[in-house]
Amino acid sequence: MLPFFLVRVTGPSMQPTLREGDILLVRRVGPSRLEGGHVVIVDLPPDPAGRPRPRSVKRLTGPDPDDPARWWIDSDNPREGVTSFDPSVGSLPHDAVHGRALLRIRCTGRKLGLSRL
Repeated sequence: MLPFFLVRVTGPSMQPTLREGDILLVRRVGPSRLEGGHVVIVDLPPDPAGRPRPRSVKRLTGPDPDDPARWWIDSDNPREGVTSFDPSVGSLPHDAVHGRALLRIRCTGRKLGLSRL
């Protein structure tokens, strides 16, 4: 398995930091290499009706104070997105975090923009 992969951002939950269509360079990392504030790719638990949710881009807010083997996640856009504050989500186990976003690639017209995350 390669240590890096690309993800395309969909949806408004990480605005203004990320926009729909941005591409992220993501590095697979273990729990010891993560900390609050990192932008990560996660698997969310099923919704309240039991339907699977897509893999998502979220921000780690920190370890769960009741269980350090789990992470709290949030969206940058307070009006959009699923977060750990949603009772159907809660904190996520370490193995639900697939990697940390290191670089944002944004195409606007003929310009290509790169920025570190």
